[in-house]
Amino acid sequence: MKSLTRGNFRAAATSLRQNKGRSLLTMLGIIIGVSSVITVVSIGEGIKQQISTNIDRAGKNLITVRPGHAARGGLSNLGSLANVSSGGTLTAKDFETVQTTKGIDSTAPLGVVAGTVKGERGVYDDGPVVMTTQDFPKLVNQSVAFGVFLTEEDSDDYVAVLGAHAAQRLFNANVPLGQTFTFRGREFMVRGILNDTASAPLSSDVNFNNAIFITYDAGKKLTNNSAGIYEVLAKSSSSDPTPAIKTLEQRLTRLHGDDHDFSVLRSSQTQAQTDSVLNLLTELITGVAAVSLLVGGIGIMNILLVSVTERMHEIGIRKAVGATNRQILSEFMAEATVLSITGSIIGIVVSLVVNLVLRILTSLTPAINWQIIVIATLVSVATGILFGSAPALKAARKDPIAALRGE
Repeated sequence: MKSLTRGNFRAAATSLRQNKGRSLLTMLGIIIGVSSVITVVSIGEGIKQQISTNIDRAGKNLITVRPGHAARGGLSNLGSLANVSSGGTLTAKDFETVQTTKGIDSTAPLGVVAGTVKGERGVYDDGPVVMTTQDFPKLVNQSVAFGVFLTEEDSDDYVAVLGAHAAQRLFNANVPLGQTFTFRGREFMVRGILNDTASAPLSSDVNFNNAIFITYDAGKKLTNNSAGIYEVLAKSSSSDPTPAIKTLEQRLTRLHGDDHDFSVLRSSQTQAQTDSVLNLLTELITGVAAVSLLVGGIGIMNILLVSVTERMHEIGIRKAVGATNRQILSEFMAEATVLSITGSIIGIVVSLVVNLVLRILTSLTPAINWQIIVIATLVSVATGILFGSAPALKAARKDPIAALRGE
């Protein structure tokens, strides 16, 4: 029995090699489905790990205040920079409330100031101009590569600190300390350059590598106090931020007229919100990939139906000399299994190559999830066997005389 099964698989492999073009087209749906599922899940896991690393680096006692209400299990009118364009922002009073809340050690507002930046290389539009205060680097555990960050003494001055990538793109120089650029009719002098920031791709947050930082007071003056704050960062003086968060929520609720149109989030909640968006995207694309697997299964069924027709005389002769229905069924099921397994292997290889290319050419760092590889492979094999069973049963039930007479 074992030798017969091995013979069926060898015969199936031989048939696949003899019809390489047809077999590849048959497996195309399986290949696309498996590679899509593995690649999308790997990208999502990689982004989650990057976000988790950034949060761990900032510390577990980091508190984030954002406009909009965070719904359980997802987002509701919330999303950092998305709130700037939708008009949902915090105010200076919100920032002052965070500053004066008991249990809060340090704070920094983050607000985007609209306008045109003109530097040595012309107009710079690769990143935002962010107004903030001197505590920002400490809150996000970010260091300065050259020069110094904004200080309390700089509050009335038009000075700026550049992200790691903004310096090169704005001035075509790695360390343009002392150089100037024009923004909203004012000349700003560069005081410092930040080290490279590990940013999370596909995140709605600002990419600080491309940002230009100016003082909070300068931003208010440039906009006549109309610039909104899209986020306030704070750190509690205790390792457990829960008491500070409760007090802060109570004070902000009173300030907003008992309307809870804001969110006070600890680091784990900030990550959970981003994860919910990524999970939704993963589920959507996985659904599309499932359709590809379905198409692949139909392709296997169609090609086996053609194979049954082409090998009608062979089936008739084998049954005439004593082959059982089970043996004929096993032969075609082996072919369906080989097609689906081979398609799965090719899909896995394709996904690994795509993940490698993404790591080299982009800021994405996909994380291979071996459980997903196993699940995708098992599902594709099951799909191939399921759809291959119909033509296999058709072949097994053929009357030998009718098969021998068939053209």
